[in-house]
Amino acid sequence: TRTMNSKASSGGEEEVSAMRTETLGERGYSGEVKRGQAILVAYLIATLELTFLFMQMGAMPYLAKSLGLDSVGFGYLQTTFGVLQLVGGPIFGRFADQFGTRAALILSCASGSAFFLLMSISTSIPLLFLSRLPAVFMHGLPGAQKVITDLTAPSQRADALGKLGLCFGIGMIVGSALGGVLSTKFGIFVPTYVGLLGNLINTMIAMVWIPLQAKPKSDHHDMENSNVFSIREILRLMKFPGVMEIFIVKVFSGLPIGSFLVMFSIISMDFFGLEAVESGYLMSYFGVLQMVIQGLVVGKLTNHCTERTLLRLSVFVFAGVGLGMALMRTVWHYCIVAVPLMFAFSTLGTITDSILTKAVPSSDTGTMLGICASVQPLTRTIGPTIGGVLYKQFGVSSFGYLQLIVNIGLFIYLLKSKIPLREVKNQ
Repeated sequence: TRTMNSKASSGGEEEVSAMRTETLGERGYSGEVKRGQAILVAYLIATLELTFLFMQMGAMPYLAKSLGLDSVGFGYLQTTFGVLQLVGGPIFGRFADQFGTRAALILSCASGSAFFLLMSISTSIPLLFLSRLPAVFMHGLPGAQKVITDLTAPSQRADALGKLGLCFGIGMIVGSALGGVLSTKFGIFVPTYVGLLGNLINTMIAMVWIPLQAKPKSDHHDMENSNVFSIREILRLMKFPGVMEIFIVKVFSGLPIGSFLVMFSIISMDFFGLEAVESGYLMSYFGVLQMVIQGLVVGKLTNHCTERTLLRLSVFVFAGVGLGMALMRTVWHYCIVAVPLMFAFSTLGTITDSILTKAVPSSDTGTMLGICASVQPLTRTIGPTIGGVLYKQFGVSSFGYLQLIVNIGLFIYLLKSKIPLREVKNQ
C-alpha cells in the first residue's frame, strides 16, 4: 500500500503543479471565465446524461415486452436499477473526493456508454438485466453538483445547484419525447444506439473541458489512506452537527409522494383512466413545471430567504400537498396539486443539498452529494412496496393523508429543534 500511497501522492503533486501552472497569469478575470466555463460544461453534461436516461426509460417497457418480460419482471428490472444506483451513489461521491471531479464525470459517462452498449445487444432477458450493471457508476447529476459545489462560494451555492433542476427538466421533456419517437418510428434499439453515441461524446466533453482539480488544494486532508468503499468514512459524515437531522427530513418528507410517483404509471391508468400518450403529456407538464420552478423561483428565493426558512416552508407546503392529494378526484385536480408539489420537491432538494454540503469539510462534499443522490433510488427501491400496499388496501387518498401526517410531524420538529445550520452569506 505504501507504493500505492506514494503513487497517489505523486499524482496529487502533479495535479497541484498542473493547477499552479494553470493559475499563473490567470488571476482575477480569466480565472472567473474558466470557472464559469467549467460550470456551464457541467450543466451541459448533466443535461445530456439525463436526456439519454429518460430516453431509455421511454423505450425500456417496449424492449422488455418484446423480449417477453411481464409486468412483475419489469418491476424487478426497475428495482435492480434502483438498488445499483442506491449502492453506487456514496461510492461515486468518495471516488470524486479522492480522484477529482473530472475523473468522476469521465467514469459516469463511460459507465453510461457501457450501459447503452449492453442494452443495444440485449437479445435475451438475462442480457437485459446485465445491462443494468453499469448503472452503479452512472451519476452525472451528482458529478455536476460536485463541480458546482467546488467552484461556487457557499453564498451562491443553493442558486447554482437549483439551476441543475433546469437541466433535469430539459432532460425529462426531450428524453421522454425522443425515446418514444425513436423507438416507434425507427425501431426499439435505435434509442440505445443514440444513447451510446451521446455518452461517448459526453466522455470526450468531460475529458477536454472539466478542469483537473476544481477544489481548493488545502482541503485535501489525508484522503489517500482511506478506501473508496469504506462504509465507516460514509457514516462519519452523518456525525457532523445537523447532518443526520437534515438527512432524515430529506428522506421522509417526500417518501409518501415518492411512493405515489413510483406507482404513477399504474395509477394513471386505473385511477385517472389515462392513455399512454396522455401520461406522456402529463410527464412533459411536470418537466416544464420543474424547469420554471427550479430555474426561476428557487434561485430568487435563496437570495432573499435564509435556508432555515426555506426548509420549513417546503415541509409546510409538502403537508398542504398531502391534503390536496387526499381530496383529489380527477386528473385536473392533480395538475393543480402538481404546482405546490413541484415547488416543495425542488426547494427541499436544493436547500438540503446546499445545507449538507456546507455542514461537512469541503474535502467530503463529493461523498455527501453521493449520499444525497441515494435518496431518489431509495424511494424507487422501497416505493413500489409501500405504494403497492397503500394503493391496494386504502386507495389513492391514503398517499395524501400519509404525506400530511409525516410533514406536519417534521414541521413541528423543525420549529422545535435547534438544528445548527451554517448560514453562510459571504465567505
